[in-house]
Amino acid sequence: MEQSLDLTRRTLLKGAASATALVGIGMPAIVKAQSDVIRIGHLTPVTGFLGPLGEFAQMGVRLAAEEINAAGGVLGRPIELVIEDSVNPQTASAKAERLIERDKVAMIIGEISSASALAIGQVANRTKTVFINTGANSDALRGASCNPFMFHIEAANSMMVLAVGNYLKSENMIKGKKWYSLTADYAFGHDLFRVAKKFVTENGGEFVGEELVPTDATDFSPYLLKIRQARPDVVASNLAGNQITNFIKQYAEYGLQFPITGFGFDTAVAWGAGKGNFSGIWPLVWHHLVDSPSSKKYVEAFTKKYGKPPENQSWGDYNSLKIVAQSFAELKSVDPQKLAEHLRKGAKFDILKSREGYFRAYDNQMVQEMYAVRAKDADKMKDQWDIYDPLGSVPGPSDSLEVLAPPQDGACKMPA
Repeated sequence: MEQSLDLTRRTLLKGAASATALVGIGMPAIVKAQSDVIRIGHLTPVTGFLGPLGEFAQMGVRLAAEEINAAGGVLGRPIELVIEDSVNPQTASAKAERLIERDKVAMIIGEISSASALAIGQVANRTKTVFINTGANSDALRGASCNPFMFHIEAANSMMVLAVGNYLKSENMIKGKKWYSLTADYAFGHDLFRVAKKFVTENGGEFVGEELVPTDATDFSPYLLKIRQARPDVVASNLAGNQITNFIKQYAEYGLQFPITGFGFDTAVAWGAGKGNFSGIWPLVWHHLVDSPSSKKYVEAFTKKYGKPPENQSWGDYNSLKIVAQSFAELKSVDPQKLAEHLRKGAKFDILKSREGYFRAYDNQMVQEMYAVRAKDADKMKDQWDIYDPLGSVPGPSDSLEVLAPPQDGACKMPA
């Protein structure tokens, strides 16, 4: 990784005449040469089990920066991204400090791991720097761990559960059914299972098996054998990243016929499983089939640049930078405290959906539509990306977006 970054730096330095239109990697020589830029920090994992999602995150934010700069930048200044691999919570915290103190970024975008997002959020709060979380789902980040400088364009776990839960109920997959769950053994998975179990049991379902899966697990045969023996009515995934890819691929190879669902999901992990291996009903914060003008424009631009459609992780990072650029322009300032105040006052943004989204002041959560999708049969797929059909949006067009938002239960104590 370091070798490729050095090559990128040398390439940028050679092209200094046009550097302000490029996405920077972040080093002192570039900072000195481009004192008039607006630097934005981007932290997300591109190594480990969340790496495939982090790669899409970087694609999304790079495309947003290119589009913003091609349109004249922000306040007459180009955006320069300082991109880092967050790796783990300890590294994420150290790199967030460095982005703020050394690189003087105006704010930070990114992350997927809930544990790392918490670490970055603590740095953001201490330094009064805005951090927009684009991939971490834990409700605790919007609850007891909330703070005035940490914002969430990504959906909370409770939102994911509600988004898919309505469809599971309509398919008679909950009441009176025996459930078997596999859960990622870290903060995100624990929180997701807690929310999912509450929803399933309150709606008449019963868990007959609950397994914690290490994040570095690649062989799911021990779990699949237990599932075969238990013979549940539904198998539920509370997994993350490459865990989902390996699980659904091996589930198909074992020929198990018990219906699958998931309470957390990213399109990229299903693409990685190969044609015909993906099955079930799953939730998404956004997908590339959303039928809105801005969504179609984004899908076209992303596909043209990268040779494949965008997925939901790229959506969050792309939109976050667009939101920040729009806000800086409206404020006529890049001051982080003014940015935080602006976002919390209910400003609305086109987030590539049929309805605008906004950050609510209670917990800084983006209130927005969400979706559920159903996997396609292999013989109905047009290409390797055509893996599911959209089931619709939640909440309905006449319902308040707040219906889907996490409960305002008093756990978040930051000032309104």
